[in-house]
Amino acid sequence: MKSPGGSIFPYYYKGGEIHCLKYGNKYKDADALFHVMKQEEDFILTTNRQLKVWVDFYKTSITDNVLIAFVENINRLNGHINKLAVVGLSSFNIWRLKRKIRKTKLSLNISFYADPEDAKTWLVSDR
Repeated sequence: MKSPGGSIFPYYYKGGEIHCLKYGNKYKDADALFHVMKQEEDFILTTNRQLKVWVDFYKTSITDNVLIAFVENINRLNGHINKLAVVGLSSFNIWRLKRKIRKTKLSLNISFYADPEDAKTWLVSDR
């Protein structure tokens, strides 16, 4: 089965299962990104399980509106996310995202990576 963003669901990696959110390659098309976010949110809410989620932001412009929408998105999905790995953000955008997450008092097991393989490995690890 494929998720609305086009990822295989579930995606098996090194003996574990993860869900990939393809929020990358949207460049400056925030409306397309927000549309995919909403579709993925609806999809995840129907799974009725805790997921290890990998988010790809490569080649997407990270505006303040994008960060706000993403934080709201993960906040609504918080009960369905076991671990969250974010890939493709600059150091500055990681700092901006962390600030927004702190302001919402969202408690989430989240890590940031430059390399997608490192992110997926962390998700399927026990730490």
